Amino acid sequence: MHTNESRWRGSVVLFLPVAVLFAVFFALNPNGYRARIVARLLRTNNGPVVVPLPPNFQPRVPPGFKVSVFAAGFDEPRWLALAPNGDLFVADSGTGKVIVLRDSLVQGVNGSREIFADHLDLPFGIALHDDYVYVADTNELVRFRYDPRTSTRLGGAEHVLDLPGLGYHQHWTRSLAFSSDGKRLFVSVGSRTNVSIESDSRRAAILVADPDGRNMQIYASGLRNAVGIAFNPESGDLWATVNERDDLGEDVPSDFFTHVVAGGFYGWPYSYLGRHIDNRVAARPDLVSKAITPDVLLGAHVAPLEFAFYEKQQFPSPYWHGAFVAEHGSWNRRIRSGYQVIFIPFRDGHPSGKPQSFFSGFVPDPAGKQVYGRMVGVAVAEDGSLLISDDGQKLIWRVSYEPSSSAMQQARANDTQRSFGEAVEAAFDNIRRRIHLSAIKTV
Repeated sequence: MHTNESRWRGSVVLFLPVAVLFAVFFALNPNGYRARIVARLLRTNNGPVVVPLPPNFQPRVPPGFKVSVFAAGFDEPRWLALAPNGDLFVADSGTGKVIVLRDSLVQGVNGSREIFADHLDLPFGIALHDDYVYVADTNELVRFRYDPRTSTRLGGAEHVLDLPGLGYHQHWTRSLAFSSDGKRLFVSVGSRTNVSIESDSRRAAILVADPDGRNMQIYASGLRNAVGIAFNPESGDLWATVNERDDLGEDVPSDFFTHVVAGGFYGWPYSYLGRHIDNRVAARPDLVSKAITPDVLLGAHVAPLEFAFYEKQQFPSPYWHGAFVAEHGSWNRRIRSGYQVIFIPFRDGHPSGKPQSFFSGFVPDPAGKQVYGRMVGVAVAEDGSLLISDDGQKLIWRVSYEPSSSAMQQARANDTQRSFGEAVEAAFDNIRRRIHLSAIKTV
């Protein structure tokens, strides 16, 4: 009896210091580790299972639009880039190849295809500038001299920039965009972890350099994973789709779409959506106070990837100048979100309405595991149709506008009504300006 009591007391003596240390650890939350441990224990893992398309499956699109398969037979089609001659460049990331689809629109399907470059390391972003095709591997930016008339490669890979490779989950992607004047090349690099203070300042940032890779610097930071980047043709602003952090909850925080300013800080890892504190890292109130609130919230964990501004006129006028955004879909929510292409209306270079579903129907049961596809890349073809890469079904979809006569009549009526409303609004603006000027003269 005495022996058992001595053992019990000895166990208590050993256990108490450990318990005290744990209590102090959880109370102080040093460097955010307590919050990280708790968040990880509560994580929802609900990855999708891509299944074959049902017979006669048709994605959901607005009335008047038609969907067809543009090209198939890929391994992992992701980023899409349209060449000046109308050919389509496709990053088939899983095979380490960039494929060019020539004669891109012949009766709504692609013509011939050719491997433009291979033996690449997870290629993703593609940009065409002057006589070069730029390709972003996960750890290096390279370029190939090519013939813009035929999309034929004329030389081997030329090194442009070293990049930090791989990263948290799908953060191996590196995206590219050239400024409208062609003088600056922008590269997005995702974070190494879900949430931590990076030792490499090039991560969770958008970089900018000369086209030959010289004079590289950080353009904007605090962007956890800006997968899609592109310039708005109307405003000239750089825009980005950003995948926000995990393990804060199924509905927090929202992924977003925002314009990006030089020197801007967007919160990661210290805060999200402006000044909402993330206590899983050591506090930096000086940086949080500067955090920029994004323009458009897309919803939690929808995983927005490539986007494209619509500058053609095949689609009805409400779509002109707006943005189509591919959402790859959630893996850490019980109820699935994303798995579609959304449309965000723009006016005068700025968002003018809420995001709306445009291309969907790939989740038969949001509470189930199965999905029919996962959207990645978006490009606007020369004829004004929309091309969408789906790395779940390993193909590229095409969406065109082919309205019935009744739909055309309704579209014309809507355009007339909108034009009348805009004319009335302009008239009232003119009256207000005159009143304002008269008041100034009176004073």
